[in-house]
Amino acid sequence: MEYFLDVVLPIPLERLFTYKITQEEADFLQPGMRVAVPFGKSKIYTALAYQVHSNAPMAYEAKEIYQILDEQPLVNAIQLKHWQWMAQYYMCTLGEVVRSALPSAFLLESETLVMPNKDAQVDEMQLGDDEFLVYEALQHQSALKIFEVSDIVDKKNVLKLINGLVHKGVVLQKEELYEQYKPKLVRYVKLSETYDDEARLEQLLNELTRATKQSQVVLSLFQIQAKTKKPIPIADLEKESGGSRAVIKALIDKEVLEEYHIQTDRVNFDGQSEESQHMLLNEHQAKALETIQTGFSEGKPVLLHGVTSSGKTEVYVKLIQECLEEGKQALYLLPEIALTSQLISRLRHYFGHKVSVYHSKYSIHERVEVWNNVMANAEKAQIVIGARSSLFLPFSNLGLVVVDEEHESSFKQFDPAPRYHARDAAVVLASLHGAHIVLGSATPSIESMDNAKKGKYGYASIQYRYGNVLMPDISLVDIKEATRKKRMKGHFSEVLLRAISETLEEGEQVILFQNRRGFAPVVECTTCGHVAQCPNCDVSLTYHQRRNQLRCHYCGYHMALQQACLACGSGTLDKKGFGTEQIQEELNHLFPDVAVGRMDLDTTRGKYAYEKIISAFENQEMDILVGTQMVTKGLDFRNVSLVGIMNADSMLNFPDYRAHERSFQMLTQVAGRAGRTQKRGKVLIQTYNPYHQILQQVTTNDYKKMFSEQYYEREQFKYPPLVRIVKITLKDRDFNKLNEAASWLAGSLRNVLGQDILGPEYPPVARIRRDYLKNILIKIPRQQSLVQTKNSIKRIEKSFNAISKYKSVRLVYNVDHI
Repeated sequence: MEYFLDVVLPIPLERLFTYKITQEEADFLQPGMRVAVPFGKSKIYTALAYQVHSNAPMAYEAKEIYQILDEQPLVNAIQLKHWQWMAQYYMCTLGEVVRSALPSAFLLESETLVMPNKDAQVDEMQLGDDEFLVYEALQHQSALKIFEVSDIVDKKNVLKLINGLVHKGVVLQKEELYEQYKPKLVRYVKLSETYDDEARLEQLLNELTRATKQSQVVLSLFQIQAKTKKPIPIADLEKESGGSRAVIKALIDKEVLEEYHIQTDRVNFDGQSEESQHMLLNEHQAKALETIQTGFSEGKPVLLHGVTSSGKTEVYVKLIQECLEEGKQALYLLPEIALTSQLISRLRHYFGHKVSVYHSKYSIHERVEVWNNVMANAEKAQIVIGARSSLFLPFSNLGLVVVDEEHESSFKQFDPAPRYHARDAAVVLASLHGAHIVLGSATPSIESMDNAKKGKYGYASIQYRYGNVLMPDISLVDIKEATRKKRMKGHFSEVLLRAISETLEEGEQVILFQNRRGFAPVVECTTCGHVAQCPNCDVSLTYHQRRNQLRCHYCGYHMALQQACLACGSGTLDKKGFGTEQIQEELNHLFPDVAVGRMDLDTTRGKYAYEKIISAFENQEMDILVGTQMVTKGLDFRNVSLVGIMNADSMLNFPDYRAHERSFQMLTQVAGRAGRTQKRGKVLIQTYNPYHQILQQVTTNDYKKMFSEQYYEREQFKYPPLVRIVKITLKDRDFNKLNEAASWLAGSLRNVLGQDILGPEYPPVARIRRDYLKNILIKIPRQQSLVQTKNSIKRIEKSFNAISKYKSVRLVYNVDHI
């Protein structure tokens, strides 16, 4: 009887692929194991075993698998189920979910190696110039990789050249799988067993009397051993004894010391934890906790609506504690990596080494270790804090999921597929595990609040700040009037400057929020009006002063700032608008003796960059922190009494149905950073339109009014949560072909689905990375079947792909578009 294996390849193809296996392999293989399989002419991929069966594929001859890579499944059954739901709901392929979910170290890729054929008799005169260069290089090296051959001959495509050499028998090709994850081995040292008895030890010390440094190392080893019974790392011995590595190596060579290695995790916690029993909740928190537990007993997700600084984290800690007492794992999701660094120290304060962290700023190796620890249900991974990707970890015993700041748009993945929303995916994950889930926010998203009002979610609220601290005093500053009366210094109104001076005099700190990085978004020639544009995208280049560059924030294109206009040659260049960099410079001029920090994408590129900035601000090494939306999210600074918002209008006037909801959330969140201890904080919002309804609602912290107005508007114009939205983006480099294809697709969708189709329409930025874009928006009423609608869309896509003219046009689906 023949056996076959269906596998999921990490590529964007809809189907599973079938390979031939032996009976032994069929008995051994389980779903979720990795197998290396040949694909195409010479590629080897890491695939995920899906199911074993005995039905031969009809359309092609099944190849044999290359090798099995795991002893145990790397992915469990619940994960596979969750990933399938994700692929189906977000209209992408299971392969794309696998590629996104698994740390890249698990997805071994093949590297083609070109090796010299030692048995061949090579006639050098028969070789072409490029062929001779490769042949000569192989006389000095045992093997070359494809990209190395490219460098040698200075050509991009060298496959034809290599095939020619293989054909002539000059070289051999070898596909080599390489394992990307390397465990971290720490070097330890111990005294050789030869010197176990005292007589030999005494003899050794006598022998070493002349070699004082070596004698010092041996004595230090005894001292460390007396203090601790743990293995002694070479680095510690070197530090303690003052001896160099060379001295220790000499002792190892003499066989006085023995060297050995122990595999250790890269991420470790060395501090002391305190029992969380000591933490007492106030009456408002205790009441919220009780309501949450009631919601859990009814088997519902619960929305925790607590004002900024109301102590939601303490409620989560109590829930996590209960979860751990039941012997289960907890997942704590955060929207922003910046938030994890503050929260890790708080949770480790309570739970010590049981906390693991998982996000993209961690290295491949560190992420593999967390994955393995979660899979083994290890003690050090009982609580996982992470950004949205931590949803994919192999939990086997999940008891609680906390989604903090659930309203955040950062929970939505935009590129590449799967374009999932971590909050919604977490709700599904919790239900698959039978776990509890709590969604927390000071400004819940309209969808979550709607679910709570309809009874789909439980609802708990905390209306008062912890310690009964007053909510900040929020004032609007009319900069339209101030500009007219020439009462502005740069981008600062007199009111804001006076407030900053007073705050600094009292030894308190200030946060200034401007949601645009760089120095100036536009550099314009005042003679001819020309603005420097990105050659690949439909946007102006942003000026970054520190690098003296013009940069595109979409594709990364950059050029040096020109001294004269590129169109007319005159030197009259003017910088329009302002970003965080410019605010920082103005503050340095206005307050020369004050330390000003900046937190945006440019200053937080490194792994520990967030931590450095946050801890420097916490330790009051900076007086003023200027930042983009990173500073708005759940950070807790005790000494901030003033928050200034430089320009509230840029967020309000955005072409998006969520613009007003987002502005309310962002302004309320950033205002919540002020006055988190006894003294009442102050918030100043600079705006050209102080009578705008959203700004008025922010000043009174009136969430209910904002919710009812936004809900009413969405009812009128049919937007979520009253309908579901699927956005289809078409991409192509040919402008005319894209227009034609978009019209054909929109027409077909209207024929099948009716009139709730908007577009095709150009987005605000209609060209990115040389691709022209066009959007079609499909509104699906709640009563209409989502599955059937998606199936209809997929059928239309098949017809679309069958038109040879439109083959190059890419379709991108974004379900529940945010």
